[in-house]
This record gives sequence, C-alpha cells and structure tokens, in this order.
Amino acid sequence: MREDGKVDYVELPGGDLGQVKAFYGAAFGWTFTDYGPEYAAFDQGLDGGFHTGQDDAVQKPLVILYAHDLEAMEAKVRAAGGAITKPIFSFPGGRRFHFTDPAGNELAVWSEG
Repeated sequence: MREDGKVDYVELPGGDLGQVKAFYGAAFGWTFTDYGPEYAAFDQGLDGGFHTGQDDAVQKPLVILYAHDLEAMEAKVRAAGGAITKPIFSFPGGRRFHFTDPAGNELAVWSEG
C-alpha cells in the first residue's frame, strides 16, 4: 500500500533506451514496460523508469514521493519551506509536482488519478 511521504518511484536519465534496457536486462535480469518511445518503466523492488525526454529533471535521478491528496501535500511542502519548481501537472497514470528542498535537491510528489 502506498503511503504519504514515502519514496515511491525513481526516474533516471535514459540516454539510448535500447542500450540501457539491454544492459540492465543482461546484467541484472530486469524487464521493462514501455510507455511510448521515450519511457521505459521497471519494477525491481522499487518502481522506477528511464526517460529520454529533454526535460531538465531527466538530467539527473529524480526521487518521487507519494501523496493521497496531492494539493494538500503541495501546501505542506510550501509551508515547510520547499520551493515548487513545477506546479501540479498530469501525466499518463496520475499527476505530480516538483519541488526543491532547502539544500537545493529536486524531488517530486505524485498521486494516482
């Protein structure tokens, strides 16, 4: 069961998805679910995915937390001193927002539907 504020997903830069998938498949036995030509998801104890888009967030790993109530969590992040870098937006499978913490680390929070 997903819980508020827990690490739920990690996105990594994908580069050449074919090469990345072949490497992780051969080295570790990973399998993937493709979501279009720019995204391949994995489930290897912690869900995650490789993204090849030009979005700034895919230039480094992105830790994604979960929230049952995305608007309430965004308000809590703001109140605690986090800076919203990407307001709530939709993507296939849910909605999310990005923020930076006081140390400058960028994270995201997502919710289903």
